[in-house]
Amino acid sequence: MTFQILLVEDDRAIRTVLRDALQNDGHDVTTAADGDEALAVLRARTFDLLVLDVLLPGPSGLEILQVVRKKDQRTPVLLLTARSSEGDKVLGLELGADDYVTKPFSLRELRTRVRVLLRRVDRSPAQPAGRFRLGPLDVDLDAYEVRRGRAVQRLSPTETAMLALLWQERGRVVDRARFLREVWGGSSISNRTVDTHLLHLRQKLEVDPKEPVHLLTVHGVGYRLAVADEDRP
Repeated sequence: MTFQILLVEDDRAIRTVLRDALQNDGHDVTTAADGDEALAVLRARTFDLLVLDVLLPGPSGLEILQVVRKKDQRTPVLLLTARSSEGDKVLGLELGADDYVTKPFSLRELRTRVRVLLRRVDRSPAQPAGRFRLGPLDVDLDAYEVRRGRAVQRLSPTETAMLALLWQERGRVVDRARFLREVWGGSSISNRTVDTHLLHLRQKLEVDPKEPVHLLTVHGVGYRLAVADEDRP
């Protein structure tokens, strides 16, 4: 299956190498060299995946991500970050990025991350996530959002996939290895990435993320979604 990918990278050599690699994998790749060009392209069409360099002339990759997430929670976003920019990685995940790779990276690593994110896109129409109550929360995974009264929290595709798995196994522990296998497709990311995504998900679900009542840590193993009897289907 051919996917539509937008690659935004200001370094011409890197852009060319990445474009050729993704095209060789059978994808239709559109490129942009700066933030303004990227936003113009995004106003004109939609994509199955965005690959955004964080440091760009004009609007940054993080600014583009913010614009995208205001109207689109479904399209996966992969960030390209500098090794020294730990803050960019954390902020990117908070803004709704699904994954990141750190420069310098191997083509094999990037293609693996892209393949995992596109696999999620490919299977999502046939597997609607559903809607459920979680205490005071109305969770709509098909809409990628959590409502508490009139307040709405948007979920990234990765957060949605993680919460769907937790709901499927509600009351039982989901270990990190299973998250890596079922959400990231077994790609070589660290447990720390799983923990970071769960931290951001907890911030969206809990009144006090430091004293969670729904998304609980089982130390040394993984996480468990605590569900009251009245919320069980």
